[in-house]
Amino acid sequence: MSSRLGPLVCLLALTLLAPAGAAVGQVSPSAVAPAGRGPSTSATRVIGISVDGLNTQAITRLGAEGAPTFTRLLTEGAGTLNARTEYEQNVTLPNHTSMMTSRRINRARGGHGVTWDDDRRRMTVARAAGHPVKSVFSEVHAVGGSTALFSTKEKFALYKRSWKRGIDRFVVNEGQTRLMRTAIADLESADRSFTFLHLSLPDRFGHTYGGMSAQYLNAVRHTDRNLGQLLEAIDSDPGLADIAVVLTADHGFLSGSTSHSAKVLENYRIPFVAWGAGVRAGDLYALNPDYRDPGTKRPAYAAKRQPVRNGDLGNLALGLLGMKAIPGSELDLAQDLDVS
Repeated sequence: MSSRLGPLVCLLALTLLAPAGAAVGQVSPSAVAPAGRGPSTSATRVIGISVDGLNTQAITRLGAEGAPTFTRLLTEGAGTLNARTEYEQNVTLPNHTSMMTSRRINRARGGHGVTWDDDRRRMTVARAAGHPVKSVFSEVHAVGGSTALFSTKEKFALYKRSWKRGIDRFVVNEGQTRLMRTAIADLESADRSFTFLHLSLPDRFGHTYGGMSAQYLNAVRHTDRNLGQLLEAIDSDPGLADIAVVLTADHGFLSGSTSHSAKVLENYRIPFVAWGAGVRAGDLYALNPDYRDPGTKRPAYAAKRQPVRNGDLGNLALGLLGMKAIPGSELDLAQDLDVS
C-alpha cells in the first residue's frame, strides 16, 4: 500500500482487500477465472472515468473490432452493461455529483441537491444540499492523498468550487484527445491517489445528431481509442501496475433522439466496470448476489436489492484504496459491491 495514504489506511487496506472468499458473500478465487490480466496487487491508485452519454448498445454494436478497449475492460474486469443512473434524473451535473459523493439527488431525502445542468458560478454542492457534503476527493485528501479532476466541460468547475482543498489539480479541455494526453502525463509524473476523468464526445454528438447515429457511433469509436491510450500507458509502465479503473456513464442516449429523458431505458441503462489492480473478471451481478440485475426496469432507492448505480463509484473507489465510505453517503455505503 502506498505511503501517500498513511499507516492507518494501509492497515485498512490489508483488511478490506483480503483475498476473495475471506469474507461471507465473496466469490472464491476459483469461482471466477481471470480473463486477461490475472490476479494482481491491490490498488493504491484509482482512476474514475465517466463517458458522458454512453449508450451500452453502442458497445455491443461496435463489438471487439470497433470498440476493442471497452471490450477489453468488460472481458478482463468486473462489469455490467445493465447498471443504472440515479433514479431522479440522468443529466450530467446531477449524476456526476452522485458519482463523487455516492448520494442520491433528492435533497429532501438526504441527497446532494444538485438538480441543474449549467455553470452557476456562485453555486457549490454544499449550497445545493444545505449543508457541507463530503466527496471522494475530500476523503482521499483528508488522509494525505493527492487528487485530480480532468473534464471536457467547463461546468465541472462546480466541483473545484465545492472541494477547493480536496482537488489538487483541475483541468478543463474540450478537446478530448488533448485532455487524455494531459491526464496520462499527469498519471505518469504525479503521485495521485484518485483521479477523475470525464470524456464527453458521445454526449456532444448524441445531442447534435441523435443517439446511435453514424456520427454518434464514430464518437464512441474515438472515445474507445482515447481509453486505449490510457490502458496502453498503464500496460507499458510497471510503475502504474497499482492502478484500478472504475468506468461508468451519467446517461445513455435513445436511438434517433437528441435528448435523454430519465424514464427511457436507453437513457437510464449505463455501463459500470472495474478493471486493474485488485479486480477480478466477472459479471458484476454474478459477483454480487446482494445486488439485483434490474432487467429493463428502473428501480427506486427503496428496492431491497439495488441495481448497480453510477453513484456507487465514489465508495467503490475508496474501498479499493482501503478507505471507509464517504460520510453521509448512501450508495454502496456498506462498500459491499465486490469486484475482487
